[in-house]
Amino acid sequence: MSDLFCRHNRFTADCSICSKGTLLESGAGRSSGSRAARKPKTAKPRARERAAFRGPYASAGPYERDGAQVEVRLEKVPGGVRLAEWAGGALQGRAPVLPVADVRALIAQARERAVLPERELGRLEAAVAEAPAGEAAAWGASPGRTADLQEELRVEALEDGAVRVARWILRPGAGWELQDAPPMLPAPRFAQALAAARRAGAL
Repeated sequence: MSDLFCRHNRFTADCSICSKGTLLESGAGRSSGSRAARKPKTAKPRARERAAFRGPYASAGPYERDGAQVEVRLEKVPGGVRLAEWAGGALQGRAPVLPVADVRALIAQARERAVLPERELGRLEAAVAEAPAGEAAAWGASPGRTADLQEELRVEALEDGAVRVARWILRPGAGWELQDAPPMLPAPRFAQALAAARRAGAL
């Protein structure tokens, strides 16, 4: 009987004093139910990898680089041309490198596949047909600007008869800095850099 009645001479379950802090307290039994009614948290879906644009392109290679087989593609993309390395069907996040002899072949294939408009193809073909002139240099460049910074698209002679096509940015107080990523610019910029490299004997 002592369990049913409290010292206040009430049913223990009805006594607001003696039932406090026990399962008999009003609303205590509903707390677990309210928690159960909440929707379980679900893991956020992983962010999808940004799909690389796949438009018309010409390719050269494959070449061995860093233990992988890569090909260099000249691609028509929104806003201009991208020159990039691809490996295993994936775009590589570095500046493309290819043999000098394959640059002209890459442009010839771009014409065969009609990758670019006639006017742009004509500029690229004229660029690689330039005759060397003046003193030899390690690269030819097409100057431009990125925001307030000077930048250049360079076609640079490397060892073993290869060239790298990459953008460089002039940072105040730090000098020129390589942007080791696939360059994406209007076709005339590529034509200008290729022509300068031919005149310098770098291509």
